[in-house]
Amino acid sequence: MLGSHDKELGSRPKRVFTSRKKAMAAVFEAQKTFRDAWPLERYGKLDNVFFEAVRFISPRVTKQFTARRARSIYEGTARRIDSEEMDALRAAEREQARIEQRELRARLASLDEKIAAFEASAHRQEVAGPVSEVGR
Repeated sequence: MLGSHDKELGSRPKRVFTSRKKAMAAVFEAQKTFRDAWPLERYGKLDNVFFEAVRFISPRVTKQFTARRARSIYEGTARRIDSEEMDALRAAEREQARIEQRELRARLASLDEKIAAFEASAHRQEVAGPVSEVGR
């Protein structure tokens, strides 16, 4: 039968595209994840942050990842974020958390040793007692 298809006559086709808000949310999430994964306080300056980011992300993505791309993600000016880039950023954030955990555990161990040394020193002084004047 002529004209008997599922499409309604007189209706406009609906546009299928990602909303700008969703795209911007991904960019902001990537920016936050990037800054958490490579904190500026740890690396000193932005060039070091971008260098480390490129070293970490490049082997994990199929397209070329440059320092310029890292800067655009850091500043939140990237137009889009690929899923493999986001996966690499999340992996970097996990790795940063592991590094911080190891450093904190090492710092706590050294503080425990210091406290134990202070307590041992105080205990030795306590056992030795006050110096008497009998021996003079």
